[in-house]
Amino acid sequence: QALLKLDSLHLEKIMCKDCVKQPFPDRDRMCLDSGAFLFNLTHCSKCQKTELGTDKYRRTEEEEDDRELIEYEHICQLCKHIVSQHKYEFWLEDGRQEYKMECLLCGFAEDSISIAPYDPRKASAFLCEL
Repeated sequence: QALLKLDSLHLEKIMCKDCVKQPFPDRDRMCLDSGAFLFNLTHCSKCQKTELGTDKYRRTEEEEDDRELIEYEHICQLCKHIVSQHKYEFWLEDGRQEYKMECLLCGFAEDSISIAPYDPRKASAFLCEL
């Protein structure tokens, strides 16, 4: 069984790349704070079933830099094999809401949204498309 070790955002993660079709797919701006990208799941490499669940859900808020961190494990509900560790992060920076997701199963994504009603970044992107 192939395990993948990463030191991402100061945490060591152990994940099984044999359980997924594509490790860390690019999800563009789709940052999930819950749930799973089931389309990317092949099956549990330990018991060959597709009964996915979550375990060890932890939500942390860091007051000094206004960050919210959500972590949990995607596990096989039948044999408790760890498929992937999911990490979601939210913070405020320079008048923007910043989002980041890292997960072997759900993928990698980042998003940035203005707090103000008018977002100059999105307006300029829209004008470029015309």
